[in-house]
Amino acid sequence: MIDLLIVEDNFQLRNALKTGLEATGGVKVIFSCASGEEALEFCLERNSGALYESHLKGKISNSERPPIQVILMDVQLAGKLNGIQAATAIRREFPRLPVVFYSIQDDEAYYRDFRRSGILSHYAYVRKSNYLLPHMILPLLGDALAGRSFIDPEIEARVQEVRHKDENDPMAVLEPNEQVVARMLSQGMTNEQIAAQMGFRDKRTISRTNGQIYAAWGLDLNTTDEKVARTRAAIIVQYRQMISWDGQGNARVMNERGDWVPFEP
Repeated sequence: MIDLLIVEDNFQLRNALKTGLEATGGVKVIFSCASGEEALEFCLERNSGALYESHLKGKISNSERPPIQVILMDVQLAGKLNGIQAATAIRREFPRLPVVFYSIQDDEAYYRDFRRSGILSHYAYVRKSNYLLPHMILPLLGDALAGRSFIDPEIEARVQEVRHKDENDPMAVLEPNEQVVARMLSQGMTNEQIAAQMGFRDKRTISRTNGQIYAAWGLDLNTTDEKVARTRAAIIVQYRQMISWDGQGNARVMNERGDWVPFEP
């Protein structure tokens, strides 16, 4: 019997999933909710403490408050967190807690979040329209619980498509306001000038945005000098190409085969 948490913002579908999965005889739905925030809060309450540790060590096989074993989660949710972000937050507290994602959405932001999440095992990611019948979900839950992973070929193709797009267009990974700041930064404007242009009273807002840009482009990994990072960001904007610098300051770009080669302006 799999103790399951369902996270789905459509009330009718959430109830249908609960009824259908429990009817298989292989699942017990411990809790269901509409948002990633609720899911995180419940996991922190249910999967923490001595009870959970005893369960992991095999000392408790059938308690009145069993911990969550697997999460079944829609990618588009109510609340601020989408399903990928919610799973990342949950697995930060409970590493490798199995998650089965499903979605009918084809938003590139979800594929970026999934690629950045670093989730490599104990998961499945499928299209809602292809896999949402209970008898198809059950094997996915079992595989995720066993540590295996599965990704719908259609989704995998889109993840790789977005990865290729991002590698060739660094602006694609930035939020709209970050793109505006990056362009102004490449024009040599100071933080004060950018803040004034965008209507911010506090230039520290721009400093924080700069930090987000540096992190998105990996410029925070090999330099702690803000001036160097700022200059490199301006070069990336100018050439509209993802450029990486090694510890010796050598610039590289990725070619069509996926190999890093010297950058030649």
